[in-house]
Amino acid sequence: MGRTSRSRRAVLWAATPLAVAAVWAAARGVALQPGPQNTLCLFRRLTEVPCPGCGLTRAFVHLARGEWLAALADHPLALLAALELVAGWAVWGLVLAGRLRPRPERWLGPWLLAHAGVLVALWLGRLATGTLPW
Repeated sequence: MGRTSRSRRAVLWAATPLAVAAVWAAARGVALQPGPQNTLCLFRRLTEVPCPGCGLTRAFVHLARGEWLAALADHPLALLAALELVAGWAVWGLVLAGRLRPRPERWLGPWLLAHAGVLVALWLGRLATGTLPW
């Protein structure tokens, strides 16, 4: 790994909070208008059924506004996903600083599989009970 690629990653890592702050500031002014016509989700546009991730964008906007219950109503896994993003950013910083040497081949596959399973199980449960965001 060359010095240049490491310094580029360090700049990206350092710039991440600025990008998050910009998105947070922008999200505070976003008008949330639910409905299939206002979605970016290709799955939902094609099938008219919300996908397992539908509602996460609106939930993140609610989190940025401090509207915790509204975020949980849009997608129950939003807070967990936000915390995992922060944790991933912190781990990335530790790796760049040389304080952590990750071994993703040991945990990444099972971690992703578990997350996919939870996401699909939640989606099926919400689909069965009619509680998906529309």
